[in-house]
Amino acid sequence: MEYDQLAQRVRAFRKLKGYTQQELADKLEVSVAVLGSLERGTRKPESKLLERIAKTLGIDYEELTAAASGGLR
Repeated sequence: MEYDQLAQRVRAFRKLKGYTQQELADKLEVSVAVLGSLERGTRKPESKLLERIAKTLGIDYEELTAAASGGLR
């Protein structure tokens, strides 16, 4: 899967900031299934959602997507 590195970064930053999947999903106003599939790398990440994740976690978009080859914008 091509989104594995990004998925790992989303999960790592979420855990680092102390959120459960449910808590972060609630803050993002998405289902836990959407967040879970993003963290597993089975869902194509939308840049708008990634921007919201970065903002909610208090990190730069570029920091979140740094490991993704070629960027995602």
